Amino acid sequence: MNSRWKLLAALMALAATPALAQVNNPINLLGTVEKIDATSISVQSDQGGAVETFRLAPNLLVVESRTATLADIKPNDFVASAAMRGTDGKLHSTELRIFPDAMRGLGEGQRPMNDTRNQTMTNATFTGAAVVNGSNNLKVTFAGGESELVVDPGVPVTRFDTVDRNLVKSGVQVRVQGTNNADGAMVNRITIR
Repeated sequence: MNSRWKLLAALMALAATPALAQVNNPINLLGTVEKIDATSISVQSDQGGAVETFRLAPNLLVVESRTATLADIKPNDFVASAAMRGTDGKLHSTELRIFPDAMRGLGEGQRPMNDTRNQTMTNATFTGAAVVNGSNNLKVTFAGGESELVVDPGVPVTRFDTVDRNLVKSGVQVRVQGTNNADGAMVNRITIR
C-alpha cells in the first residue's frame, strides 16, 4: 500500500475516532470488494488473509475519493487536515480533505494525532483563505475554537463526494468502516478509492 493511502487511512480513522470511541471494536479495512448485495459486503483485505463479510447499515454512506485542488474548497465546506508545526510556529498541512455535507461534523476539532511525525488533526469548517509568501493560509473554525492552516504548494488535496451505492461492486477497491459489537460486524461507511 502506498504512503498516500496509509495517510488517508490514518486521517479517516482519526476523523472517525470520537464516533467510534463508543464501541469496542471499530472496523477499518482497506481492500477489494469480492461480493455485495442489499444487506452485506464481502471484502478481501489489501493485507491478504480471509475474505471478511459485514452487514450493511440501513444508513450506509458511500463516498468516492477524488483528486482535488484548493480551488475546489468553498466557504462553509467541512475539511480535515493533518498538519505539522513548522519552524514559523504555524501548522503546515501535510494533506487536506474536503468532506461532503453528509460527513459534516465528523471528528470536529483539533487534536494531536498518534503518529511518529507528531502531527495535529484539524476537522473544521473553512471560513476563508489568503495567499501569504506563495502558500495558502486557510482559516477554519470548529466547536470551541478556530485555527489557521498553511497549505504549501504541492500538498495533496482530496475531495470525498457522496455517490450511488451501485458503484460498489465486485473488483472495486474500497475502505469499509463501521462497528463490530454484540450484534455483529456492521459497515456504515464505504469509501471508493
